[in-house]
Amino acid sequence: MQFVIIGLDGTDDEAPARRQAVRQDHIKRGDELLASGNLLYGAALLNDDGSMKGSMYVMSFPNEEELNEYLKTEPYVIGDVWKDITVHKSNTRDPWQFNRPEEWFKDHL
Repeated sequence: MQFVIIGLDGTDDEAPARRQAVRQDHIKRGDELLASGNLLYGAALLNDDGSMKGSMYVMSFPNEEELNEYLKTEPYVIGDVWKDITVHKSNTRDPWQFNRPEEWFKDHL
């Protein structure tokens, strides 16, 4: 089952510091999820000034229970970074069709 997760950071003055404090743990956890096949795609969500305001993940888990188990270990949840988390069930048909070689991104982004 696939899920789109939108995690929005807090808007208080300490929010950017909380994000930076656990960002490397979040990236490491993301790398583990990518290697296990649970993470299909991720992106930082940005404010108009380019600063980060949240995250978006497209993930795959056998069921919602396993998704919820992951969320209990997510550094941005544990670190009190994401204050507003929305989870949508989704279905990306043929997700491999979006895979492109790294060179393509260098030419198009």
